Amino acid sequence: MTDRTQTPAGLVIEKRNWKFGRDMLPRRWWHGGDPGRTAFYNALSSTFPVGEKFFMAAVRHYRDGAPEPLREQIDDFIFQESTHSREHIFFNRQARDAGYDMASSEDRAARTIAWAKRRPPIMQLAATCALEHFTAILANAVLSDPAHLAGADVEAQRMWRWHAVEEIEHKAVAYDTWLNATRNMPRLARWSLRSIAMVSAAWRFHWVVFRNTANLLSQDGKNDLATWRRLLVYLYDYPGAMRLLARGMVGYFRPGFHPWQHDDRALARRALASLTPPLITPLPR
Repeated sequence: MTDRTQTPAGLVIEKRNWKFGRDMLPRRWWHGGDPGRTAFYNALSSTFPVGEKFFMAAVRHYRDGAPEPLREQIDDFIFQESTHSREHIFFNRQARDAGYDMASSEDRAARTIAWAKRRPPIMQLAATCALEHFTAILANAVLSDPAHLAGADVEAQRMWRWHAVEEIEHKAVAYDTWLNATRNMPRLARWSLRSIAMVSAAWRFHWVVFRNTANLLSQDGKNDLATWRRLLVYLYDYPGAMRLLARGMVGYFRPGFHPWQHDDRALARRALASLTPPLITPLPR
């Protein structure tokens, strides 16, 4: 079992200040006219602003004790997560403009994060590692198979694909911060803490996302067996993002796990090449 980073040398975590959908009118069922798929992605988006703020704080807490290049990677991670948060705030506003009440979904996510923030800082970091693993798996899925976003509005597709690229780029920053922060901890204790955090994070993630999905479907009068059957086939059969998530979660419990044991940089580069930059605000010099 290794306790050292396996992050590729020279990894670039790019600072992109990209904005999406500013000149688009919101459409209620933006994902191919399908209420279930739209509700799932809207439910997922409702968790990101508060969740990413939690991730940034959890990692920032250990920044000063991190060596280079990890400290620089933490700064890049925080930049990327802050832009993700901004874009999902806008995305959630578009859902409101399309007629959805997003308050209960956002409140449910906020209550879960408030519970997590009462844990010790090291457990907040462990939870961040687990949830960053989730986003990396979902990012790989979205970029690997166009079926995940097939039929979705073009600008929404671009936003989710951009988000996925950056989740892959920074997928090990929280984990490497964890390795550094727990470097003096016995190996069994480290494995136990991150495994406990994964179990807790997995339960809470699924509860919040699916409860939020049900709430949004109810607003459409579509919280019924037929809609859920189609949605669950989409999520667990083909293209099966949540099935892939469940499978990838198992690997996290393996001693010696590291996010970069699955090197998908080439996938991210190909996806990035297909994204012409949207509206860009120049970075401050």
